[in-house]
Amino acid sequence: MDKAVNENFIGAMAEVKAYSKPTVDAGPWWHLPPLAPLDMPTQDFSAPVKSRLDAKRRGYWVPRTAIFAGAAVMTAAFAHELFSILSFVVITPVQFLFLILSTIAFGWIAIGTLSAALGFLPLFVDEHPDTIEPPPPTSPLSSRTALLFPVYHEDPARIAGAIEAMVRELAELGRDEHFDVFVLSDTRGDDAGAKEAAVYRALSTELSEVAAVYYRRRVQNTARKSGNIADWVERFGAAYESFIILDGDSVMSGGTLVSLAAALEADPKAGLIQTVPRLVGGETLLQRLQQFACNTYGPAVAAGLAFWHRDQGNYWGHNAIIRTAAFASAAGLPDLPGRKPFGGHILSHDFVEAVLLQRAGYGVHMMPSLEGTYEGMPPNIIDVVARDRRWAQGNLQHLAIVSQPGLTPMGRLHLGMGAASYLVSGVWAMSLVVGVVLALQGQQMIPSYFRDDKTLFPIWPTIDPGAALRLFLGTMVVVLLPKALGLVLAWKQARRDRNFFGGVRVTIGVLIETVYSMLIAPIFMVTQTVGAAEILAGRDSGWKPQKRNDGALTFDDAMWFARWHTAIGGIVGAITWTISPPLLMWMSPVILGLVLAGPVSWLTSLRAGPLERWALATNEDRKPPPVLVDAGHRARDWARKIATPGGLSKEPDAAAA
Repeated sequence: MDKAVNENFIGAMAEVKAYSKPTVDAGPWWHLPPLAPLDMPTQDFSAPVKSRLDAKRRGYWVPRTAIFAGAAVMTAAFAHELFSILSFVVITPVQFLFLILSTIAFGWIAIGTLSAALGFLPLFVDEHPDTIEPPPPTSPLSSRTALLFPVYHEDPARIAGAIEAMVRELAELGRDEHFDVFVLSDTRGDDAGAKEAAVYRALSTELSEVAAVYYRRRVQNTARKSGNIADWVERFGAAYESFIILDGDSVMSGGTLVSLAAALEADPKAGLIQTVPRLVGGETLLQRLQQFACNTYGPAVAAGLAFWHRDQGNYWGHNAIIRTAAFASAAGLPDLPGRKPFGGHILSHDFVEAVLLQRAGYGVHMMPSLEGTYEGMPPNIIDVVARDRRWAQGNLQHLAIVSQPGLTPMGRLHLGMGAASYLVSGVWAMSLVVGVVLALQGQQMIPSYFRDDKTLFPIWPTIDPGAALRLFLGTMVVVLLPKALGLVLAWKQARRDRNFFGGVRVTIGVLIETVYSMLIAPIFMVTQTVGAAEILAGRDSGWKPQKRNDGALTFDDAMWFARWHTAIGGIVGAITWTISPPLLMWMSPVILGLVLAGPVSWLTSLRAGPLERWALATNEDRKPPPVLVDAGHRARDWARKIATPGGLSKEPDAAAA
């Protein structure tokens, strides 16, 4: 390390020691810029907040009315048809309960389907659905932006490779002077901390002539990720007009970073701009299925959200740019009263931070058409369930916030829908249970054809087969429409590219993904139902590192994970068979998914086979973007350096100096 860099390290440490939070950093090495403190007051949910911006926000009531009024009409039609099937004389309490549960589940699906349908329209006519115009990557910049990588037991080689690839692209564009990188570590343990610090120290030295790469590890990881980011804002936020949050598996191209910074500069009312990351890098069958689904059906879904969210959108916690001053003044998170899991630190902080920015009058935007933004996903169902359990607790925690005064209607809607997304699985499960009870009643109970003693003529039960068929077909259309819309867009692109076999390939991919999604859905129905019940009973999910690499399960581990799914499926299958073979056929998708939960969990954790890799290939798989290719190469280089004795530089620690 040269003398100038060493002196910079020593100066930074002296400022840290003089700072009011002397225990915020842990050794053995850190590298920080001069302090630029920015106050981040804790917000009071119970106190209404006056907008910090003078201009009034537009209501956008037309697209929102279209979504919810349309979904209400569809749900009412579903309820009417189901009622006509259930109630040939008078509806019983059990039938009424089945009607209510089924209608709620259908209504939830109808909202998502109608949103995707409205998002499909601008994409089909080649219009951009963004709520804020994406500037070209050649746009001039006048501000400084920090790239924040909050890490918690992440693979330092992968992150170092991503950072280097992104910084090199910024340098090629001549924009590297506008961006600094911060690795904000919450990794626990001196051994793990020392290993990652050595990598980021070598990375900082490697890139010292291109961009500043800073690193620190907190002694106490108070408030987890949200506390990690708040600590950076309070210490260094005043030096940067904006910051971009990147996850442990995030990569963004240099042009995308520039476009985001330019867009925020151009609109002083914008507080946050969320990109829609593409899922990439998957090797297991589950990852390939998720990548295909997200990248084929996702564009219409994201465009639909942008259609009715407008400038009151949501925030997904990463791959987004945030105005630092707005975030500091409006998004300081309080601890919630009470015990865990509802009290304490706010877990799903991203939703709440978006709501707080809305409350203060800042725009929360989405750019679905902006490319060059990527992320990965867990490799197997067990890891997805573990992550989902943590998200469920965070989203259900929002029930304690949604009724607080001062929030915007859209903010309440985001929080409420986030919680509902984990409760609706329980509604679906209960509707299936009640349906089986209804079938048992129909088999065991002797029907009564007289409503009371004064009735002289019997009332014969009649079931309208037309209503039953309409209900089935209508439900299938609503459930499968987002997939069909994604397929239409893929066909349109294949025709534009004059690629007939591309259209055939994506059609086969949709069929494969649809079959697997039908098998996987009952697994998540059970796990989310059990998870929500545990959370409501007061069980905390904890905070565990997320697995992002190879996740192949042994067959025994998969079967053990799915033991309750298999048992439930076997019991329900036996009951429905004794009641009626046609009922078994009707419920076969759910029963089959539960009975095969173990083999499906095992199979999807393995590397995808040749057919699946071909049929489920996305654009990024067939033609990987340069930044992803570069990030992969550099990550492997860093992994080799870590594995090779002396592969990382052995220069003296700044702390020792």
